[in-house]
Amino acid sequence: MTPCERCKNSQASCYVTDIDANGKRVERRLCESCAVQEGWMQPVKVVDEKQLLEEFIEQSGSADVAKGLNQTCDECGMTFVEFRNHGLLGCANDYEVFAEPLMRLLERAHDGATRHTGKAPRSLDQPRVSQQDLRRLQRQIADAVADEDYERAAALRDRLRRLEEK
Repeated sequence: MTPCERCKNSQASCYVTDIDANGKRVERRLCESCAVQEGWMQPVKVVDEKQLLEEFIEQSGSADVAKGLNQTCDECGMTFVEFRNHGLLGCANDYEVFAEPLMRLLERAHDGATRHTGKAPRSLDQPRVSQQDLRRLQRQIADAVADEDYERAAALRDRLRRLEEK
């Protein structure tokens, strides 16, 4: 462990290499506070996560998102931010209070689906086509059209039609 060359008290955590006026390489080992005082780095700010999230929401201009995050359940007192941090809802009423942000969360987690489609039993002879696979193909077709890749879009469309016939 190397001590700071400037204050001699703290452990050096910043290593600065500079070239002096004579073209000679000069290496310095400084602690974080001395490096900040000499202007080699910016001071580290402790960030309040809730404040940062609120500022982001205000800057994005999304009142709907802010409304969902700031709602509080009347029965258990839980906020949506607390749910996101802990992963558990406080009571059954939370499903109604946080319905909109929960739906957005489910859609993002399940590629646009908000309904569980289940799994096919292994005993089936033919593999079952899931709704998720069909939606994925539809999104790929839309992306191909947006990219003006019409040949790929046509191939995906044909594949989608074959899957829908099953």
